[in-house]
Amino acid sequence: MATPHNTASKGEIAKCVILTGDPRRAKKIKDKIMPNAKLVNSIREIKTYTGKVNGKELTIMAHGMGCPSMGIYAHELFDYYGVEKIVRIGTIGALKKEIPLKSIIIAEESFTKTNFDDFYIKNGANFVKADSTLVQKAKKICKEEKLKNESGKIYCSDNFYTEENQLELAEEYDLLGVEMETAALYLTAQKFNRQSVALCLVSDNIVTKKSIPAEEKEDMFDNLSKVAVRILFDE
Repeated sequence: MATPHNTASKGEIAKCVILTGDPRRAKKIKDKIMPNAKLVNSIREIKTYTGKVNGKELTIMAHGMGCPSMGIYAHELFDYYGVEKIVRIGTIGALKKEIPLKSIIIAEESFTKTNFDDFYIKNGANFVKADSTLVQKAKKICKEEKLKNESGKIYCSDNFYTEENQLELAEEYDLLGVEMETAALYLTAQKFNRQSVALCLVSDNIVTKKSIPAEEKEDMFDNLSKVAVRILFDE
């Protein structure tokens, strides 16, 4: 076994990776953009596929939920498999009324209070930045693809069900939305001096209480995966 969590051998994971939370979503993205890709890992149903898009090698992998899960897979990808770039595509709850459903939030920074970051930075990092080059590419590509998008700070929470007043937190720190994994990805990328960015589909709005039906949400990932591929491979 290559690692306790990944059966792929060295060389079976590409230098560029798209990460997404749900294993079924990883398969759907794979089927859409590289249907002949090889399944290289399925431990704990964390489906991982490697293939080629326009002649360039790409891995698509699930990462599960929460910072601890993201931290395991990102660490192993950067450390053991030598991955250079990761684009995470996932969902996010908007924390501002004016942010529309089905738009994309490009996470320039992730605010977090998770204990995960204490393993990397004493007393926590609070704000953790994405790779600035990948952020600028994401903005440019979203504009070219005519996709509604916002860029800025997001909140990475350890809790899906919480009594915390996230709207007050959003007001205090100017946070666009809340999700559960990006801080761990950015911290781990910084630890290994690699590049990462998160693109988040607004699947619901915490203020208006509106949300996208599940089937429409999954269809929107076609756009996100297209942007992710261009971020990784456009010159």
